[in-house]
Amino acid sequence: MTDPVAELARRRNDLPGPEVASSDPLPKRLLTSWWTWAVVAMTLLYAVALVSQYQLITADVPVKDGVIPGINASAIRAAAWLALPTLAFWSLVFVWADRYRPQRLLVWYLTLGWGGAVATFISIHVNTWAAQQLAIAGNGDPATNARAAIFIAPFVEEAAKATVLFLIAMIARYRLTSQVSVIVLAGLSAVGFAFTENIIYYARAIVYASENIGVGDADAVVAQLVQLRGIWTSFGHPVFTIMTGIGVAIALRTRSKVVRVLAPLAGYGAAALLHMMFNSQASLNNEQGQVLLYWLVAVPLVLSAVGYVVRQILKQGRVLSARLGDYAQLGWLPETDPLVFARQRLRWWAVMVAATRGWRVFAATVTLQRVLTELAYLRDGQVRGIYDEAGTVRARYLVERAGQLRGVAIDDPRGLKLSLPRFRRPGAVSYPPPSYPGPSGIGGSWPAPVGPPQIGSPGYSAVDPKWGPPAG
Repeated sequence: MTDPVAELARRRNDLPGPEVASSDPLPKRLLTSWWTWAVVAMTLLYAVALVSQYQLITADVPVKDGVIPGINASAIRAAAWLALPTLAFWSLVFVWADRYRPQRLLVWYLTLGWGGAVATFISIHVNTWAAQQLAIAGNGDPATNARAAIFIAPFVEEAAKATVLFLIAMIARYRLTSQVSVIVLAGLSAVGFAFTENIIYYARAIVYASENIGVGDADAVVAQLVQLRGIWTSFGHPVFTIMTGIGVAIALRTRSKVVRVLAPLAGYGAAALLHMMFNSQASLNNEQGQVLLYWLVAVPLVLSAVGYVVRQILKQGRVLSARLGDYAQLGWLPETDPLVFARQRLRWWAVMVAATRGWRVFAATVTLQRVLTELAYLRDGQVRGIYDEAGTVRARYLVERAGQLRGVAIDDPRGLKLSLPRFRRPGAVSYPPPSYPGPSGIGGSWPAPVGPPQIGSPGYSAVDPKWGPPAG
């Protein structure tokens, strides 16, 4: 029977309860899981948001001197294929960075979908409304478009992209164990946003270049835009939103209430400021000035962000080593665990070795790594003052769970080799030729040697040394 006081303490600390193995069939487990219905609900929301945007950008827009035709479906399909490589590249980069305690695949999907559907839905409607209001206030001044891109879009877009981070922090705060975890989710939301935005930009360029002969080579114009947005400035949205992610991560891993409030606000302000600077230079500066700022400001900023993320990834290994070392000193874990489970190379090798020894060993090895990683981050949270005594109950369960898995899992892969199947047939065994002494014809020489009997030979008689086998 569950202790009500312990259960309340567990919920206040946002700690998961012990996993109970279910004997229900897989379809029933899927239907009773709240993750299933969360994915279904969010997928429907994403579909509605994308359909709304599709109707908005394909509709004809009446203007004073006529009608501006909307984007056709063919241009949108072509633009989606052009924007797909950038999406794939940055998605793989961020998923690769989430190494020690990767999020669920569903969390990656929900975050990426939020940026590509909901964040773009909010931004396109709010930005359009704001641009219209500025145009009315400015009596049709063309500069109002630049004002909307500089003063409105950065704040709206960064808030829309970062909203999913706050939702995950409220629902599953326990899983956001490090700055890397939040940075990855922030980057995926930004990548999804950039994907949908690129489709709109590319599709507009395709339609405009194909309908205006003065543009020249339409394919070259579109290719130039794809190279600009899809390669040279593709880091823009991820770098901006990472600033908000860092602020959220700092807030989640601190005990100070002041920092918990100010850190996300500071991160959001830095993201909006960088976005504003980027849009202002793209809208107001000439081409030569843009190139100069790109190499003197943008590239160093990106390199700094990459260096910061890499340093945080390496830091996670030291955190795991130190926190697992606490349990090893108490005798709760073997002395090899802080070394083996803190080094990514050894973790990967253990998984590879386990994969060649059957599904049961592979599943146990992956589960053991996740259990000990969770134990290390739980201990780190206790050291920081994030969790109280309720964390000790969860830690005891994780230690016991790790002990149950060790009989099957690969917990120390050093010196082990892959158990790969042998595809070559074994060669014929070559035996040495028979040699005397030995019985004639049976594993010995043939015919039997003939000669005077020797002491110790079958033909020698201790009674009569002259006696021997009959001759002839």
